[in-house]
Amino acid sequence: MADVIREFKVDTLRVCVYETRSAMGTAAYELYKQKVQQMMSCEKENIRAIYAAAPSQKDFFDALNKDECIDFSRIDAFHMDEYMGLGSDAPQNFGNFLKNIIFSKKNFNKINYINPGAKNVIEECLRYEKLLRESPLDIVSLGIGENGHIAFNDPHEARFDDPQWVRETTLDTISRQQQVNDGEFSHIGEVPEVAVTLTIPALMSCKTVIGVVPGKRKAQAVHNSLYGQISEACPASILRTHKDATLFIDKDAAGLLQI
Repeated sequence: MADVIREFKVDTLRVCVYETRSAMGTAAYELYKQKVQQMMSCEKENIRAIYAAAPSQKDFFDALNKDECIDFSRIDAFHMDEYMGLGSDAPQNFGNFLKNIIFSKKNFNKINYINPGAKNVIEECLRYEKLLRESPLDIVSLGIGENGHIAFNDPHEARFDDPQWVRETTLDTISRQQQVNDGEFSHIGEVPEVAVTLTIPALMSCKTVIGVVPGKRKAQAVHNSLYGQISEACPASILRTHKDATLFIDKDAAGLLQI
């Protein structure tokens, strides 16, 4: 694509830098389409896909919504995290976000929601983990938080060796403030302190990882992910160990890189 600035690798992670958010989102979609079609051509009945819910993913979803090639009726969908305590109808809930931006617009075979109103959070984690473990996970599209998190695995609780695939977690101040910065809440006091998240081992079990990370606010996290130690201090750094991971960023997110 003409808007690509640079492509390079850090360890096993392929990184693609684009001039604009739109070009970044379109390029991420093109690779996503290619990977999904390859999986479907191998006679796998249904593809099991995980989606991130965040404004940073909008350009990717915009391109995905225009798709006329992917057979969504062969995709079983999951989302990677959810707030606890907002109530089931809250627009900030990630399940509702994904329903509005993609799940209601394509004919998915199955959509598996985390229940934000679960009375017993531990049981809800076990229920969702059981669904995830029924068959290998194929592909995940994700972002990187301002604190370097993936899903809601914030540095203070992230574990690369977590034995659970889904668990309750607390959100750190940077993570909660990001939700305000994204315009989802008017002030940090409105942001829940507790969420359910897929853990890092669950995300990394996917055959293919596609990261979509735009914006100046993500520049430090992108730099730390690519050039810091591979450590839970920056959870997204684990992407550098995946066998088939590609990170799509725009020039703003790449602002602290030497390109």
